Amino acid sequence: MLENKLIDFYELTMAYSDFKNNKHEQIVYFDAYFRKNIDNSGYSLFGGLDEIIDYLNNVRFEKSDIDYLRSLNTFDEDFLEYLSNFKFTGDVYSMLDGDVVFPNETCIRVRAPLIEAEIIETDLLNRFNHASLISTKASRIVHCANGKGVMEFGARRAQGNSAAIIGAKYACIAGCIGTSCYEAGKRYGVSILGTMAHSQIMKYDSEYEAFLAYAKAFPNNSTFLIDTIDTINSGLVNAIRVHKEYLVPNGYRLKGIRLDSGDLAYLSKECRRILDENDMQDCKICVSNSLDEYLIKDLYEQGAKIDSFGVGENLITSKSTPVFGGVYKLVAVEENGEVDPRIKISDNEIKITNPGVKEVYRFYDKETGYALGDVLALSDEVIDENEYTLFDEKSPWKRKTITNYTVRKMLHPIFKDGKLVYTKPSVNESKEYCKKELETIYEETKRLSNPNKYYVDLSQKLYDLKYGLIKEKRGF
Repeated sequence: MLENKLIDFYELTMAYSDFKNNKHEQIVYFDAYFRKNIDNSGYSLFGGLDEIIDYLNNVRFEKSDIDYLRSLNTFDEDFLEYLSNFKFTGDVYSMLDGDVVFPNETCIRVRAPLIEAEIIETDLLNRFNHASLISTKASRIVHCANGKGVMEFGARRAQGNSAAIIGAKYACIAGCIGTSCYEAGKRYGVSILGTMAHSQIMKYDSEYEAFLAYAKAFPNNSTFLIDTIDTINSGLVNAIRVHKEYLVPNGYRLKGIRLDSGDLAYLSKECRRILDENDMQDCKICVSNSLDEYLIKDLYEQGAKIDSFGVGENLITSKSTPVFGGVYKLVAVEENGEVDPRIKISDNEIKITNPGVKEVYRFYDKETGYALGDVLALSDEVIDENEYTLFDEKSPWKRKTITNYTVRKMLHPIFKDGKLVYTKPSVNESKEYCKKELETIYEETKRLSNPNKYYVDLSQKLYDLKYGLIKEKRGF
């Protein structure tokens, strides 16, 4: 049973109008996509398919829902009876969790009876937006960590329980080595990690006693938080003392220290120097304290000696850009056995939609394996596997003919006639998939500042359809 389902009220009022006007069984097509990368990034990561599958498999109107809707005195009994038998019977094609995606390309395509397609909009978008947001933010942070481990530490700052758990999952898919969130480890099999809080030190009479007690409990896995009193003159001193007086004599080594305040660049360098002088080259240095990709990049530029990063609120909330901006738009309807493309036109150019039933194709250089660009094409088009001409939609005179490439469809069948036809991977399988996908994207596209633009072009046929419809609708 689905515990909660998100439906905006206007979806129900539109559905009622469709029902009363005998349009509710009409087959329609909707695209879910996003308009802009967060943080002026050069790319995004797709997420949320796992949760969307669970939602579509289980979405129902329970008796309590029908009773509540009846109490509104807005809908008649015939419509309420229809809703009481509601289930998703449509088709879904989608990108996969961990796919690299770009603005304005179809990430999810839904074909379903009109009311079904309308009812699922808000919940589908909520899951797509949240998971893609956290995946993308985590990927940027992991990329700037330059191969050093990033741990997701943000549960207590997340916007709610499920945001913490699902956010941790998608942070791990995007490359984090683990999370502090116990429930994410239990549900998804991701690594759960952590050191200690300042209260661990404060509840003992001395810092040394606190470290010693922890070392006795976890001799194989002791990492001490050393900034509760004085990082260098107290915390580090006591950490080294416990290492030499207890751990080493009993056949163990101090695994690491964590810095959670102060000048992390200076402190990490000073701690590294002192640890090395005490023959503790294997003792790792972890840092935390409101980190994000920009601060991590700065720490590297300042020569910080850091082995891993604990990242909390700025990751789990995507604090710098907390909205992914995914939308869900009608692109076609079936009438008299034919597919009729539909377009939304706006004075705001970014809101003009790409009409018709579409596929997304990605071209890869055969020699390097890098992605060359994506093309949106109508579903009945055949893509030449030997030579293809890409062109800029906004400046169609800018054209480039490519050869020696491979091409693949990016949308995968997930549901057919309401039945799941896709085998869900484990989180760790999605993580490995994501890693391989990111390796196909040029480093220039992953830059934090002024990333190289990755092109998502229209096929000539789709371009002609789009601008032909604009001219037709606007009467010129």
